[in-house]
Amino acid sequence: MKNNSTHINTQTKEKAIMVGIETKLEDNSLSLDDSLHELSMLAKTAGLEVVGETYQRLSRPNPNTYIGSGKAKEVKHLIDDTDADVVLFDCELSPRHQRDLEEFFGYDVKVIDRTALILDIFAQHAKTSEGRLQVELAQYEYRLPRLTKAWTHLARQSGGASGRTGSVGGVGLRGPGETQLEVDRRDIGRRISRLKEDIKKVRDRRYQHRQRRKKSHIPIITLVGYTNAGKSTLINNLTKSNVLTANKLFATLDPTTRRLPLPGNKLALVSDTVGFIQKLPTQLVAAFRATLEEITESDLLLHVVDISHQNCLEQHNAVKSTLEQINADKIPMINILNKIDQLPDPSLAKEILEDFNNSIAISALTGEGLSDLLKSIEEYLFSTLIPIEVNLPYKEGNLISLFHSSGQVTKTMHQTNGISISGYIPGRLYVQFQDFIVINQDMDNSVD
Repeated sequence: MKNNSTHINTQTKEKAIMVGIETKLEDNSLSLDDSLHELSMLAKTAGLEVVGETYQRLSRPNPNTYIGSGKAKEVKHLIDDTDADVVLFDCELSPRHQRDLEEFFGYDVKVIDRTALILDIFAQHAKTSEGRLQVELAQYEYRLPRLTKAWTHLARQSGGASGRTGSVGGVGLRGPGETQLEVDRRDIGRRISRLKEDIKKVRDRRYQHRQRRKKSHIPIITLVGYTNAGKSTLINNLTKSNVLTANKLFATLDPTTRRLPLPGNKLALVSDTVGFIQKLPTQLVAAFRATLEEITESDLLLHVVDISHQNCLEQHNAVKSTLEQINADKIPMINILNKIDQLPDPSLAKEILEDFNNSIAISALTGEGLSDLLKSIEEYLFSTLIPIEVNLPYKEGNLISLFHSSGQVTKTMHQTNGISISGYIPGRLYVQFQDFIVINQDMDNSVD
């Protein structure tokens, strides 16, 4: 019998069948074909060999097997014909759907949904202790409600019991599977609590680091973008460093920070972050919040978009959606349209620029456009003034002083609990005032 663990075996390449799903209940940014193509890239990154695929459009999921019974039979035939080890579903399956599908296909076949696949990739690629903590927490929280599938088939094989419970003389008895299940749930619950404590310590350390960086008055820039958009290549070219680059999804997970010299002998810090993707698992967003908080504390976001990709606009929107989830969508942003060297006609870049607000076309690989990008970054951080109105408590004397010394004050009004200030501040100071903003007027082209 094949191993029934949902973890992907990276030692020997397993064969996978992909099942695409489109329902009226989901609002996908990518078409069914494009989403399946992305799933195949995820499978490749995870070390799987895709040997077949199929899809189904549904008005609503089947209550038992998610896909219809006829499609389930078709997948089972594909498994037999290809000797597949894994069935990949391009959606997130409920514990019941996953359990029923495994029973239908046979317990020697792994049923893995898109969420589990991404979690497995993160587990393979996390290098730092922080990254491993975050991935482990996400995996446990995903697996906890799905524990029943790992034990119900063992209970059946033990004889006499039907499902998780059996009966002798009309008296209900807990089967061995349920007993083990309760033990596992307690163990995992304790492990989750410990992981959350450890990650809280990470968040506290990161907060202290951010406070020290703020005192240094060195602006913080963060690269965000869809996975494989070229962020690592860009940070390497800008800072002359050697962050890992690869033509794979989620090639790098752990954040990287480098010093970025700007044209006018000024300095900034630039950080790379994990790539985003449509249907990014909620467990990962929650577990990686300590890392993603780096984004929310940035003075400027550089949103890297692969304009050579046919779904560049959809990918751009998927990133914006994730930024909204972590409350980072109000931070000033420059859209960087990358990979113009891969366009069949370079003049297409000018047409594409019209679809993106405040954007610059570049090639991180060849360096084309990087000098213009650096000038724009410096102009924004040190020259561009943003209209803003804030209510500052009197205890925030340092911010009151900072507004007067670095900004342009047009109006002040003393109130009972603080002071209301209207005027203009350099873009790099926006984040320091964002908790006290009353009205943040349109910033023309300074914000996406």
